[in-house]
Order: sequence, then C-alpha cells, then structure tokens
Amino acid sequence: MITYAYQYKIKPSAKQIKQFEQYLSICRSVYNFAHAERKAWIESHKCQVDRCSLNHEYIIPVNAPFPSYSIQAKALTEAQKKLPHLKLVNAQCLQQVLKRLDKAWTDFFRMPSRGFPKFRNANRFRSFKFPQLSTTCLDSGRVKLPSIGWIRIRQSRPYPIGFIPKQLQVVRKASGYYLVIYFESSETVPDAIPGKKSIGLDAGIESFVAPPTKLIKGPKFLKDKARKLKLLQRQLKNKTKGSNNWLKLQNKIARLHEKVANTRSDWHFKLAYQITKDVDNIFVENINFKSWSKGLFCKQSLDSGIGVFINTVLPYVAWKQGKFYIKVDKDGTSQECCKCHTHTGKKELGQRVHICSNPACLHTKPRDTCSAKVIQYRGELAVGCAEETSAHPTALAVGHIVKQNKTAQNACRGDATGIVQLSLFDLVGSR
Repeated sequence: MITYAYQYKIKPSAKQIKQFEQYLSICRSVYNFAHAERKAWIESHKCQVDRCSLNHEYIIPVNAPFPSYSIQAKALTEAQKKLPHLKLVNAQCLQQVLKRLDKAWTDFFRMPSRGFPKFRNANRFRSFKFPQLSTTCLDSGRVKLPSIGWIRIRQSRPYPIGFIPKQLQVVRKASGYYLVIYFESSETVPDAIPGKKSIGLDAGIESFVAPPTKLIKGPKFLKDKARKLKLLQRQLKNKTKGSNNWLKLQNKIARLHEKVANTRSDWHFKLAYQITKDVDNIFVENINFKSWSKGLFCKQSLDSGIGVFINTVLPYVAWKQGKFYIKVDKDGTSQECCKCHTHTGKKELGQRVHICSNPACLHTKPRDTCSAKVIQYRGELAVGCAEETSAHPTALAVGHIVKQNKTAQNACRGDATGIVQLSLFDLVGSR
C-alpha cells in the first residue's frame, strides 16, 4: 500500500478562519480535559495508604476503570448532548483528538524517554484531522471539508492519478493555514534490487556529506539568518508580554524560522535527487544522530539537519527513484584504508587527511571521501557486488541481509509519506 501526503496552502475566507480557530479551541479543550482525567486517575492511585495530602487529594472510586480511549469516546458522546458547543465541531475530529492523546500515553509507557504527555496551549495545538472523506471532495483549486464546505487552495501540483483521498488535516503555521491531503493506493511495490553502480556517503563534520569523489558543503541555514533573528528577539524582550506588538513580533520570528526550515528541506530534497540520479545502490552509515545533537558539534548538526537527510529524505527519494538503500556498520570507517583496506589506527578529530600506514600502499586521500569509499566497499560486500579481501578486518559476509520486520509498515513511519513495503532491508552488524 502506497501513501502520499500532499500539502497545499489554503485561501480561507474570514468566516472559514473563524471556524478553524473555533475547531482548534474546542479540540484543544477536549484534549486537555481528557488528559486531566487520565492524570487524575493515576494520581488517585499513587496516594499514601495511611494518610492524605494536606494540600489536595484526588478522590476517585477504587473500582473506577482507567479512562482509556473507548471509555472516553463513550463519555464524549454523552457530553455532546449536554454541552452544545461540542456539536460545533465534527464528531470524528474530536475522536481523532482522543486517539492522538491515547497515542501520546501509549508512547510514553513504551518509551519513557519521550517524556510525560503535557497539556496543550494555543501554540502547541495547531492541527485537526478529518479521518473520512467523500469521493467527490476534491476539485480543481478547491477541496470540500466535512461540516465546513468548499475551501480554495493554492494547487501547486496536481493530485496523484490512481490514488484515493483518505484523510484531510488542517495545519496552522506562522505563514497561514495549510491543508495536508493523504492519498492511498492499494498497490504494493516490491523492494528495490541491488544494481551495478554504487555510492557510499559519509556524514562528515568538515562537510555535510562526502561521496567518494568530493566534499559537499552544506549551507548555513540558520547561521545566515542569525543576525536578523537576534535583532527581532532583542526587540521582543522590550515588549509587554501578550500585547499586540508582542504578538506581531512573535509571528515575525516564527515566519523566519519557518522560512529557514523550508529552505533546508528544499535543499535536502534537491541534493538527494542529485545523489541518486546516476547510481543504483546508496550505502550510508548506521549512526545515532541524536547523540550528535548533544555533543561537541550539536549546533552544526542541528543547523544542517543531517539526521533528517540520512534517515528520512534520502531513503524516501531512493525509494521513489527505484534505488537500493541500506545502512552499513559505522565502526572503524575512518580507521581503514579505502585502497588496501588495512587498519590504520585511530585518528584525531583534527586530522582531516588519510595517510595509509601500510608501506606498500601509502595512499593519501581526504579523510571523509576515504570513509565514503570504505562505506561503499562494505555495502558492496553485503549485497555481493564485491570480493572480500584478507586485509579487511571488519569485512561483512557476502549477502548477509536480514529482514528485520516481516509485517507491512509505512516506509517513513506514522503519517509520513512513503510506501508500505513488503519487507525492510537492514544490514547485519560486523562479524
């Protein structure tokens, strides 16, 4: 099953903008109330057995079940009969709000490092979703939203042919309102098959990424706007919080950050298409980029968005172009000669040139491009496109590719665009 997400800029009227704000306000209140109900149930079961708190205590019956999604969905139906303002919002939108909250709680108990769910203010709740659509909701230059009606859009690209619209999501950004349309197709596409021409990419510090032949420098997206951003934030400091001028400056800062993010994303996609244009196989390192965002070069890695490029943009573009994409073992790529594959020892961070320690080789090459060549060699070993050498200490067994997940998943996970593949390929670690 293939899933596409197309985003269009909305041209709403003043009445429709008022409806959007009303939807966001009511959905946010339902989210916060449901979250408070769950949190109160947890707090009531954490009290001391021999005494009560001097400040406050949550009194909930012992036999009361935990307010799960099904229980809160039934309570929402009853609340709509008593509270007329809840009927102003599409019922399925409110159900999606409860599902969104339920997912946040489920993710917390499965991965506590993500943090406990929080209450949402107006700035942290900026979207609502329509999960079911009619077959005639799309037209040239306009879309029909349930219970709202037709709304004009800036149709920057045509709708995909052969796809069915499944969901609509209205998102509020600093530059206005946007509509995300999720298209689906029942077709299944097999995984890409390794080809003849390969390329290895090294995520570097001196450069953004390094193919085996050159260094690709990344633009300083946020650094170029830092002077203007600093000026606006200095002006914001002198404004009264909550005043009209304060809100205007907040919007200016948000629009500047949005422009930086759009510029970065556009450059990522153009670079990904340029890299995958003339090759069949793309090999990258299996790096935990979260550690990069907390280390010595956190500012540079976050500004360039290297993690998003390697883990999201590049695999999506590779799938769309029909290219083969896998990750290889990252250990020791800079400690190996790309020509004779001899272990040359650990290098200092400031040493940016590779010089082979083997007297019979003495190969000299920029460190990042040499690592990219090693990554390409390891990937070719894994798919059976290269022969293993005796001098290669971390050589991977030829053809050792495993199917880690046998169930169908979305290639980009969650609601992101991509393809539900028959299987996902990942490389086995070094032996």
